[in-house]
Amino acid sequence: MNASRLITGAAALLLLTGVLAGCAGEPGDSPSNAAPSPSGSASSEASATPSATPTPTSTPVALPKDCKEMLSEDVLAQLADVPLNDPSLGASGVQADGSLLCIWRDPAADTTGLVTEISGMNRGPALDMLNALVEDEAFTCFTPDDGTRCEKTWENALYPVTDGRTLYWRDDVLIDTTYSNLAPSGYTASIVASLFD
Repeated sequence: MNASRLITGAAALLLLTGVLAGCAGEPGDSPSNAAPSPSGSASSEASATPSATPTPTSTPVALPKDCKEMLSEDVLAQLADVPLNDPSLGASGVQADGSLLCIWRDPAADTTGLVTEISGMNRGPALDMLNALVEDEAFTCFTPDDGTRCEKTWENALYPVTDGRTLYWRDDVLIDTTYSNLAPSGYTASIVASLFD
């Protein structure tokens, strides 16, 4: 099968099962994390005892610590006029669990913005989440750069702009981006290249 060919429906479920099943961890791997919500929050299953500080998830690839360093010059140029991690938009940057939350948005804008969370997520939860997006929300998935990418766009309910969500999973790392009227060309691919190449 051509790795870049778009797939949908049952074929997507079969592909996701095959791609992610081949990435199973060795016995004794750390417990998995639950899937983050589109808002970027994540819950940890690392301990049965609630903790005030989330436990970082171990990944074979180091999670990034800076929202700009992981982007190419071309992508940064497209975002040059967009504020990054304005304090009025809430917590951003490196989180207590080791994930990175990047918020590209002018707080005065009605809708234009982009939010990316890069976190650790083991194969099991990733498989469940991506399959659910294909089955329940009609996301389209394909397999670029040795990973699995799922995406969907839709019309904003209030404004005449396009919203969307793009997820990329590889080697226990999830890149999860939601956006509205702001989709820099090559954004996710730039992050993937920075982390895995």
